[in-house]
Amino acid sequence: MKSFFTTPTLSSFPSSQFSKPTLFLITPSKTHQSPSLQNPNFPSLNPPMSSSLRSSISFGSVEGDDRKGSAHRTSGEVHVIVGPMFAGKTTALLRRIKLEGNNGRNVAMIKSSKDRRYAVDSVVTHDGAKFPCWALPDLLSFRQKFGADAYDKLDVIGIDEAQFFEDLYDFCCKAADHDGKTVIVSGLDGDYLRRSFGSVLDIIPLADSVTKLTARCELCGKRAFFTLRKTEETQTELIAGADVYMPVCRQHYVNGQAVIEAARIVLESRKVQSNLCQEAAPAI
Repeated sequence: MKSFFTTPTLSSFPSSQFSKPTLFLITPSKTHQSPSLQNPNFPSLNPPMSSSLRSSISFGSVEGDDRKGSAHRTSGEVHVIVGPMFAGKTTALLRRIKLEGNNGRNVAMIKSSKDRRYAVDSVVTHDGAKFPCWALPDLLSFRQKFGADAYDKLDVIGIDEAQFFEDLYDFCCKAADHDGKTVIVSGLDGDYLRRSFGSVLDIIPLADSVTKLTARCELCGKRAFFTLRKTEETQTELIAGADVYMPVCRQHYVNGQAVIEAARIVLESRKVQSNLCQEAAPAI
């Protein structure tokens, strides 16, 4: 599997599994005509097309500098993975990126430089799986920092914690529509108030596919669609883990204060268990 990270070494990769784009040319129809249309007394409904006319309406030509690489460029794609915290979004993203790499495609991973929970230069799942990445404050700077030549050789770009990128929409448009990249985006679709978080929902109209994952409610075990914040902070961006957030079902989210109180009990229980483990460690 080929991947790029902080200071990647480039090498040639096998051609993509996807077919190269075809230039379409409108030509006279050669389909079977009914006997009446073959009658010379009837005017031709499918007259021959002059070579000059054919050349004037050919499709697939590209103006300007894009003409040079158009013969080798595949069409781009955008795939979006959303859900609450602890739903396995990053795991699904890494699985897809690794699959693309194993298929001989050239891949790179990006995450927000704001997320330093587990590692600075790696995307890390909650269960510890890692993948090297570029930690950036914005996406549109990626091409310049990665290198224009290296960027042109990329096939697939993964984006983790996409809700933190304000330029997500513009980047996906450029990467998929103009540069022919497959962009796989993972992020929260809603914040702890169940309101749109960042620009993740803005790229839904751009997407070839959208996958909504669910977690398991930490209070009852049912499917969890929402993220509950267990602390009193009110800012939208509060980067943390299980110490601050928990996945919950609709019932337990709507219950409001009861949910918060239950969350505090769960948190206190975990702290007690952690303290007991620490006290027991020297004895072991």
